[in-house]
Amino acid sequence: MRLILVRHGKTATDNPEKCHGFTDIDLSDEGYRQADQLAERFKGQKIDAIYASTLRRGIETAERIASIQGIKINSAPELNEVNFGQIEGITFEEACGLFPEVTDLWQCGSTKVCFPLGERFLDFVERVNSFIKILKTHKDNETIMLVGHGGPYKVLVCTLLGLPVDHYWQFKFDMASVSIIDIYSTGAILGKLSDTSHLIKETK
Repeated sequence: MRLILVRHGKTATDNPEKCHGFTDIDLSDEGYRQADQLAERFKGQKIDAIYASTLRRGIETAERIASIQGIKINSAPELNEVNFGQIEGITFEEACGLFPEVTDLWQCGSTKVCFPLGERFLDFVERVNSFIKILKTHKDNETIMLVGHGGPYKVLVCTLLGLPVDHYWQFKFDMASVSIIDIYSTGAILGKLSDTSHLIKETK
């Protein structure tokens, strides 16, 4: 099975440094252009199924790709970004002042993080990994596309490659990027990580 991980395009936020996990924000104008470029990248390629997070930035990106592919989007709340709780909508620097015990653990990559009034990191991992049961319903020769967020993709990559989840922080998924994992009965191979070669900057 070929698994294509597409991260959503840039978002309409007043500050990209703010933590937006469960916060449901739209794509920016540039994000929509990036979604169109993603759709063009996969034009003519066989995609057997598309799964998207239930957050607007994931859905909006998936819609541009699915419209060219001529297939429906499957809703996958398992792929939603982590719920940062009281850290939603503030910067990491602000969070350090308000919740130092949480951000200290977060900064050192600890799996013991529990976001205040949000998700416990290990519960987030369990939620994301539950999506693997859905993957197993597909045939070995199918190409499956996921459209969503960097956090869940880090979890899936660790799990599929057989790495401990505390390696989570060592992977980076740029916005509107494409990553590819080929899954075999003997294991998985990461063939492409955070590729943005399809993005063309708008000229003025």
